Parts: sequence; C-alpha cells; structure tokens
Amino acid sequence: MTTTEREPVVVDTVRDAPAVCVRGLRKSYGGRAVLDGLDLEVSHGECVALLGPNGAGKTTTIEILEGVRARDAGQVLVLGEDPAVAGRGWRARVGVVTQGEAAGQALTVLETVEHFAVYHARPRPTADLLEAVGLQEQSGTRVAQLSGGQRRRLAVALGVQGDPDLVFLDEPTTGMDPVARRQFWELVRGLRAAGTTVVLTTHYLDEAAELADRVAVVSAGRLVEVAPPRELGASLRRQVTVTWTEDGRPRQVRTEKPEPLLRDLLLTHRHQCVPDLTVTRPTLEDVYLQLIGATGPTEERP
Repeated sequence: MTTTEREPVVVDTVRDAPAVCVRGLRKSYGGRAVLDGLDLEVSHGECVALLGPNGAGKTTTIEILEGVRARDAGQVLVLGEDPAVAGRGWRARVGVVTQGEAAGQALTVLETVEHFAVYHARPRPTADLLEAVGLQEQSGTRVAQLSGGQRRRLAVALGVQGDPDLVFLDEPTTGMDPVARRQFWELVRGLRAAGTTVVLTTHYLDEAAELADRVAVVSAGRLVEVAPPRELGASLRRQVTVTWTEDGRPRQVRTEKPEPLLRDLLLTHRHQCVPDLTVTRPTLEDVYLQLIGATGPTEERP
C-alpha cells in the first residue's frame, strides 16, 4: 500500500442509525384515526417516556414498535429492522412489558422466572433479577397468590430477563406501591447504565422526570413536543403568574417579564407588603396539561 492510499472506513450503519425511527405512523380503528402521522426517534442507550391522555395512541405506538400490531401507513425501524417482518434474532434483542399478565398462575415466582430463562441466550441471574424487582421474599409464592403490584413486578422481571438491547415498558409501575416503584426506577437506571435503550409509557409525571432523557408528549395521535423533562414546554415555562389582592378582589397576570409589574405594585403600595402576592412558574404538570390542551385534571393522572 502506498503512502497516499488509505484503509477503507467501515461504518456500522445499523448502530449509527437511531434505535427507533418512526416516520408518518398511521393507525385507525373503525374509521377513527388513533395515530395520525406520528414521528419519533430514540437514540441507542436513551430512555424516552411517552406521555399523553387516554386514547392519545401511546399503547398502539408501542405495540407497533414491538411488532405485535400492524400499522396502516408509515415507516418504522427498530434496531435497524421493520418490526412487522423481523425474525427471531431481532425479537431476542427486544424486551417487552405489556399492561397485561403473561405468567401462568400455578407456578411459583421462582419457577416462573427459571422457566422463562431457558428461552433466552443470556438470561439475567434469577437471584439478581428477583432482587432488582423486589420479589425475593415472594420467590416461593404462587403467581395466583400475588397482589396486583407484585404481579406487575414479575411482568417487569420477565420483560428484562433476556438482557435486551431495547426494552418497551407499557405503564410498568401501575399498581406498585411507592417502595416498589423506586426499586423499579433503580432497575431502569441499571439498564440504562448498561447501554440498554428504554421506551416507556407512564401515567406518572414524576416517573418520566426521574427516568427519561427525553419526554415525548402525544396527543390525538401526533407528537406534540419532545424534549428533556426540564426543557419541556420551554415557551410555556417562561410564563410567570403573578397574583395578588387589590381592593378586596383577587388579581392575576401572566407575563414573561414580571419585574416591571412587581415594581409598579411595590410603588403603588409604597414599598409595603402587597396583599397575597405570589409569583409562580408552571410545573411540569402545568406544562403537560397545556400541551395536551387540558385545563384541569385528566383521566390519566394518578
């Protein structure tokens, strides 16, 4: 090889591409559009949380990405393959935790986990898995005797048992008590630290803020906004609400620049206390409700 020649550059196009790439995804039921041109990308090793009201299309999106539901239109690539036609090798790289229950009722927790372990080429150690989901004390309990929250933990354990490259978690902590939820959070953090890509739907805004690198808000089958939790609804977050009492009546002003208003109020009251004065910025919940067009609590709030 001469000094002017170079080694060819080898590019891993599958790895360099997003772990999940969705373009123009559409799905209708009975003539009603559930997904109406949804676009979404998820990078390798990223955790993305899907938020949205009931009927927004979150679960349908997840099921299409898992390859268990057909789409009407659009392009979908998950780990470089179309889930609709991907084979067993692809499925071995994907973990799934659905809203339903897949485990049998007659086996114990330990028997169930060890039974499903034989289907994986690289299963996580059973003892570590049970500890991660907080089921060590229930290892000898039959599945039929578990509480709803404990069954949810078992479903999570089975979903991540194969050490997947990508895991889909559809409302994984529903029914869990606060301690179990935080144990699950540690499990997700461990998966991310190991490079696992995570896509989850959740009803809990605090969970999305705690776990997700980015939050994707879905409403009416479309992606409304996607951003890190602290940056979600950036324009909305700049709106400050100033409230006070004047002549016995409550007053409220929303503005991006509260300083002039506060200065005028202090001058009006001769630098004394302004009655009932508060200055607040919108919380993540406030931003979420505005993004989906809600003015109050929705059905999806816990």
